[in-house]
This record gives sequence, C-alpha cells and structure tokens, in this order.
Amino acid sequence: MSAGAYVEVEDLRRVFDVSKPWLNRVIERAPRQTLKAVDGVGFTIRRGETFALVGESGSGKSTVARMVVGLLPPSAGEVRIADISMTDPRQAAARRRLRARIQMIFQDPYASMNPRWRVGAIIAEPIRAFNLIQGEAAIRERVGELLRLVGLHPDDARKYPHEFSGGQRQRVAIARALASQAEFLVGDEPTSALDVSVQAQILNLMRDLQDRLGLTYLFISHNLAVVRHMATRIGVMYLGRLVEVGDKATIFGRPRHPYTRMLLDAVPDLAHIGRARTPVSGEIPNPIDPPSGCTFNPRCPHANNRCRAEVPKLIDGVACHAVEEGRLGA
Repeated sequence: MSAGAYVEVEDLRRVFDVSKPWLNRVIERAPRQTLKAVDGVGFTIRRGETFALVGESGSGKSTVARMVVGLLPPSAGEVRIADISMTDPRQAAARRRLRARIQMIFQDPYASMNPRWRVGAIIAEPIRAFNLIQGEAAIRERVGELLRLVGLHPDDARKYPHEFSGGQRQRVAIARALASQAEFLVGDEPTSALDVSVQAQILNLMRDLQDRLGLTYLFISHNLAVVRHMATRIGVMYLGRLVEVGDKATIFGRPRHPYTRMLLDAVPDLAHIGRARTPVSGEIPNPIDPPSGCTFNPRCPHANNRCRAEVPKLIDGVACHAVEEGRLGA
C-alpha cells in the first residue's frame, strides 16, 4: 500500500457484455459486444482528504464509485481500503468488519429510502445491522444525536421521507451514512438534484463533518464549481480513463490536458471575461466502438497521427501525447 494512502485503486477495469441474446446472435451471425466502462483507472486517497472524480456524463465516474465500495465487482484491478483488499477472498472476514466504515451518499436520497419507514428507523438500520448499540432507548438517543449533527431536530425521527424537502432528505441520508461510524464516504453526485442555495448548505455540512470527524471522501461530480469547493485533489475522467490527476490548485490554475482545459473553459467566470475560450465541441463517442489511440482525439485540436494510433499513458499526472511532446503550451 502506498505510504499514507487510506484508499488505493490500482488498474481498475470494468467490462459489460452488451451483446444481443444468444439466439439473435446466431440468427444474425453477430459477434459479442462489450463496453469498457472503466479502463485502467488508478488513484490513491489519503486519510482525511477529498478526492473528486469529474467528467461528462458517460465517462465512468459512477461505475468507479460503485466498484470502490463493493457494489459492483471489477473485471480486473484491485481496490484496497485501510490496507484491506475489496476483492481478495482470503480477506473476506476483514472485509466484513470494514463494511461498517464505508458508506455511500446517493444522488437521489428519496430513491435510497424506504418510503414506508419513519426516518428514525431508516437511520437506526445500520446501527442494528452492525450491532453497534444495544437497547432501543440507546438507539433512539443515538438517532437523535445524528439528526442534530446534520442540522435536523430529534423529533424529525417520527416523520416519513416524503415529509421532508430534498435538502432535508439528503441530510437524513448523511445521518444514515454516519450511523455506522463510517470513516470513508462516497458521494455520487450528492447535490446535483438540489437547488443551488441548498447545494451550498449540504456541501458546507459535508466539509464541517469532515473537519469534525476526520472523514475521507470520494466525491463524484460533473459540476466543477462544486468540485472546486470540496476537493483536495481531482481526477479528470474521459471515456473510462483518467486523463489528468492533480491537486486542486494545479487543475484549476494550470490545467495541462486539452479536455481539462475544455471543461474549465465551459465554466462561467467573471474574472475571465474577454479571455479567449475553447468551447466544448462534440460529444463523448460511443463506448462500444471507441476511437483508436487516444479516445479524445476526435475532439482535440492538438491531435496528430500518434494520438490516433497510440493510447497515451498517465505520466506525471497527465495522459496526453501533446503534453509529453511539448506541443501544448502552458
């Protein structure tokens, strides 16, 4: 395990079989079709920091998140959390003990809650599942503490999910995640369904909880303004691959990959009025039939023949032939 790394992801890959049914393939003499949702992704997250994955829809961010927490098995590669493998069958017992320390915050909190349960039961479920506290009175007291911790009132435990606003439901989801004494939280677009003012409240709550409890975050988002507010380090994904990784100051101040520059140019910024911008052109190619070489080459203004033939390696935090060859200035 890398020194100081709490989460380590190494050469993670996920391939989905998207072929037609067997009989259709036989009749049509069609081959199997596969989709590489994640292709060789690797990064580390230090304890207490926030690592953000950004990119357009379809870049593989959520698939990475689900593999990291164990909701989706990887086709290849390895995830280690607190020096425990999430895939090695020899570490199954240690992995079961680790489960309580890993939780996920979903994009739509209402869809992740049982509408027939009161909020108190929803928050108490991890406590009971992991047998963390004995006695109903003690569990109710802990639920009240968690509700206060996320800015709600203990009396809210008697309400149902539909009685809350979207922002309040996300607070309930955060309380449920903390109920198991989690140390590592994965937020998959946790604020994208909320109003802007409510987004700021939830993001500030997550940062306050991180400072108070020493939490480690993997944060998934396509909103660069949100990422700038939350992240310590950032990974930029495009069509299943990491194209640039760096700390927040480097990514926002001195982006090197053409795709990162394109994403940042699309963000409205009053400080950059009058500056020449490169508009986002084209769309992410079909992942079933991706372009050869660098998958960004059809949209890249700096692409050459090497870019169309050879997949760039992630070197010094960026995967780009133009950067490697010095063709892309600062």
